[in-house]
Amino acid sequence: MSLIILFGSNGALTRFFNISQGIYGFWGIVTGSVMYSFPIAYLMLLDILRYEDATPYEAASVLGIPPHRKLFAITLPYLRKPMINVLFATFTLCVTDYGVSLMVGGTYKTLPLLMYEEVIGRQDFAQGSVFGVILLAPAIVAFLIDMFCQNRTNSTFQSKPFTPRKSRIGDVLSYIFLSLASVCALVPIVSFAVLTFAERYPRDMSFTLHHILSSIQKGVWGYLMNSLIIAVCTALLGTVIAFFCAYFCARMPSRSSRLLHLASTVSLAIPGIVLGLSYVMFFKTTWIYNTMAILVIVNTIHFFASPYLMMYNSMGKINSNLEDVGATLGIGKLRMICNVFVSQTHFTLLEMFSYFFINSMMTISAVAFLATAATRPVALMINQFEAQTMLEASAFISLLIWGINLAMKGLVSLMAKKSHK
Repeated sequence: MSLIILFGSNGALTRFFNISQGIYGFWGIVTGSVMYSFPIAYLMLLDILRYEDATPYEAASVLGIPPHRKLFAITLPYLRKPMINVLFATFTLCVTDYGVSLMVGGTYKTLPLLMYEEVIGRQDFAQGSVFGVILLAPAIVAFLIDMFCQNRTNSTFQSKPFTPRKSRIGDVLSYIFLSLASVCALVPIVSFAVLTFAERYPRDMSFTLHHILSSIQKGVWGYLMNSLIIAVCTALLGTVIAFFCAYFCARMPSRSSRLLHLASTVSLAIPGIVLGLSYVMFFKTTWIYNTMAILVIVNTIHFFASPYLMMYNSMGKINSNLEDVGATLGIGKLRMICNVFVSQTHFTLLEMFSYFFINSMMTISAVAFLATAATRPVALMINQFEAQTMLEASAFISLLIWGINLAMKGLVSLMAKKSHK
């Protein structure tokens, strides 16, 4: 929606730069998919780089090895296996997404969009299930490559953290790059903020609070409380399960752990709409149907793969001999997990919690088929207002969710800083 507001046929930036053609089509899908998948790729790479040791870089500097050689000899080998996971995670995320292509694809059709049209438009569940099975292929390929691509880097504790080196040119270039990235992230948010307080976009741009008051009258606070309960429960449940699954797969390799790894990563390739429909058919006669419990479960499965991969990569970078040392000293595995692995990966655990929370707050596809009037999350009001051509009210709900998610990220960052001290 923000791309349409900015770069659509009558978009603000389209008119400002006098662009003859809107963003609809192939390049619109590419642009939207990059914006959609960027945070996940960033979080996964940021998390694994936290565990890299600065000692090899200092040794390379003493030996006079130039920076570009350090990149190819130290950094890239360290990131080789995690980078494969990140590439397939973002690829699968983009391949299975139908929201971007639905809004800005125009006449350019993607497989998830065809599946959406078959299931939602024509109610053809059989044809939609065929498309869903095809979309599982990237996850299977990622699993096979991960299985045959062993990590050859030595797993050690982070013996020495990185200390940024002062460089005027480097600082200026970094600030320019980060400023551009920040602008790209903030411009869509600003467009929604403008839309929220506009009387009738784009005809009447006068300031008004009418859309906020209208949303409140339709029960936004009750739906928001539902979302908070679902998000917190999903974050707690998902983080615990993902942690133990990652520990079992990364630290106790076996045939069963490989099967668990496949099951944990394949959830990334299941579109939310398919997941929601499958839960309707499977749980319709059970007691958890029409309850918040089923929404927590479906969100946990829907967003499980990325936090799991974050912890899986982090576990793989911790010294592989810890369990043997603990067994020699008579320390049980549960005590090792609580006292060693949790403390070593607490940054990753915080990121996992925030990832589950944020995505549960803003998801629409899977919960749309399972929510009732009593359990309805606030994100579904976006679809409701959009169907009523109340884009300004939809923008307010989007800003509301964004504000809560931003507060959660701030809280997680504060906790991470305190634990680091």
